[in-house]
Amino acid sequence: MKIQRTFILLILAFSFLLPGLCMADRIKDLASIQGVRSNQLIGYGLVVGLDGSGDMTTQTPFTVQSVITMLGQLGVNLPPGTNLQLRNVAAVMVTATLPAFTKPGQQIDVTVSSMGNAKSLRGGTLLMTPLKGIDNQVYAFAQGNVLVGGIGAAAGGSSVQVNHLSVGRVTGGALVEREIPTTVGQGDYINLELNSTDFTTVHRIVDAINQLHPSTATPIDGRMVQIKAPTDNSQRIAFIAQIESLDINPAKPTAKVIVNSRTGSVVMNQTVTLESSAIAHGNLSIIINTEPVISQPGPFAQRGETVVTQRSQVEIRTDEGNLMLLPNGANLGEVVKALTAIGATTQDLLSILQALKAAGSLRADLEII
Repeated sequence: MKIQRTFILLILAFSFLLPGLCMADRIKDLASIQGVRSNQLIGYGLVVGLDGSGDMTTQTPFTVQSVITMLGQLGVNLPPGTNLQLRNVAAVMVTATLPAFTKPGQQIDVTVSSMGNAKSLRGGTLLMTPLKGIDNQVYAFAQGNVLVGGIGAAAGGSSVQVNHLSVGRVTGGALVEREIPTTVGQGDYINLELNSTDFTTVHRIVDAINQLHPSTATPIDGRMVQIKAPTDNSQRIAFIAQIESLDINPAKPTAKVIVNSRTGSVVMNQTVTLESSAIAHGNLSIIINTEPVISQPGPFAQRGETVVTQRSQVEIRTDEGNLMLLPNGANLGEVVKALTAIGATTQDLLSILQALKAAGSLRADLEII
């Protein structure tokens, strides 16, 4: 429990440092060119050479069938009714991502996952496996030694498993045999697609592009920007490279609080705010007051005006009489840290955050994962 609380506090402390960092992002980090995308590949294969940790063939008949079919293609014909008892073979699914513009002959990484009851894929070799796309066409062939995470030694000579032994990876294990055509825009235009919908960010991207190339960018909606680009391929590539490198200050994201109900982690962004409220939960009572803060210009100042802002004061009590008064300006992060410090469980945090949201005091979207 102590480790869990420490983990929560570290995450919250890191999240509080983020608002102070105001840095511009490149357009290439906020958006992508429409049509430039990766494609998923999948295949079924066999891993051989396992040290007795393969599939139990009596329970996975598809493994035996696959071995017999493979041997037949290699010219080895087994007598009908042969009962193979194999322990060094495992049936696997092979998955890979084919990046845009990948050419035949290039290598890509593949992930190998056991689909039977093999105990481990460590030390195995993936046999040649065709990888197909959604159109059922073969785009790559995978083969190679499967790398599985190791066993780390712990104190006292015992061993601790640090990775999933039924999943491995073959680095550069697939050779691309067919290219997927990728077009960068159609005709005189290319389209920028934002990674997330935000009208303010779209507006800022359009302004930045039009300052560099007047009257070339047009907003389509909250996620797409249409740009007039050169038709010559070399000039278009240089134009896109220039656009992608432009710095943009993205709009602040929607206020959101994310709670991991399994680990107790609570993460929030800088736009989360609290309003006045009072909560009673078990032996905890929480009172959040909002008071005005008046800032006036100095005496004899030629310019300036009086500014009124709001800041929160949080008071937390327990039935045992423990009192924790947070300083003025306390935010949700400090409330969560204070609750954790006095022994609130993950379920307590979830209930309190849900109550704050229902009462309208938590000005943020609450997402529980």
